[in-house]
Amino acid sequence: MPEVSIIIVSWNAKEYLVGCLMSLYEDELDRTEIIVVDNGSSDGSPEAVEELFPEVTVIRAGENLGFAKANNVGIMSSKGKYVCLINSDVVVLGGCLDALKRRMDSDESAGLVCPKVLNPDMTLQPTLRRFPSLKGALFSAIGLDNLNYLPHDAVTEAEAVSGCFMLVRRAAINQAGLLDERFFFYAEDKDWCRRLKDSGWKIIYLPEANAIHYGGSSSASAPVRFYIELHKANLKYWQKHHGEARTSVYLAIVMLHQALRLMSAAAIFALMPGRRVGEANKVKRSAACIRWLMSGKDA
Repeated sequence: MPEVSIIIVSWNAKEYLVGCLMSLYEDELDRTEIIVVDNGSSDGSPEAVEELFPEVTVIRAGENLGFAKANNVGIMSSKGKYVCLINSDVVVLGGCLDALKRRMDSDESAGLVCPKVLNPDMTLQPTLRRFPSLKGALFSAIGLDNLNYLPHDAVTEAEAVSGCFMLVRRAAINQAGLLDERFFFYAEDKDWCRRLKDSGWKIIYLPEANAIHYGGSSSASAPVRFYIELHKANLKYWQKHHGEARTSVYLAIVMLHQALRLMSAAAIFALMPGRRVGEANKVKRSAACIRWLMSGKDA
């Protein structure tokens, strides 16, 4: 029986997926099973995995189930004491999984353990956020989003962590439940963290374990669409955990945030020709978000 079940959800990210699997095999893990859930890719991802990594179990969903549901398919097909969710665009650095597992073995109160996540240039990618709050939303709106993050320099009992890489105890999953499939893409990680914490489990950040996350492998093909999906997911989170009144205030803050973002990007576009491509994309995303907010449609 495997001790660790690694679940990787992939959608049209073949090159990243192969790199992720290669990094796992280079670490020579024992008593581990790897399950790839393919969300209806058209780029040959499942065929590449079957050819290059015949030991890996490939589950072909046949369609894009979304992140939460596809991971649940993998979790329910797995057998390990611990379940490790890893994004397809992650490279696992040497000793990372072993360090996470050792921490989980030594601390029975830990329900989830996550590593330090690095950008491709090896700079820190912040992944430890405080749970969403109105104060935090306002910080983001006025350009102080860094105040929503926890320190990344020491072992920390965290709040909401990134779903790009997390090792979760199966007993904790059995108690808190699987990922909420109402979240198609985004926000399912902080919802899961909240439910794990509410069930009495600790979420531990372990900086000695390292991984690289490229980010945006799936969303790059349709950035405006995925930007709207991000805000829809955040709205679902607020509707689920904060009630109608606080959700209404949250939406007002988001509208302020997007208006400020749009005006700032438009000004930079006009005054700094060298940055016009990037700022034009920001204008498109914020304008689309404002249109969605003003449409009155819920998540």
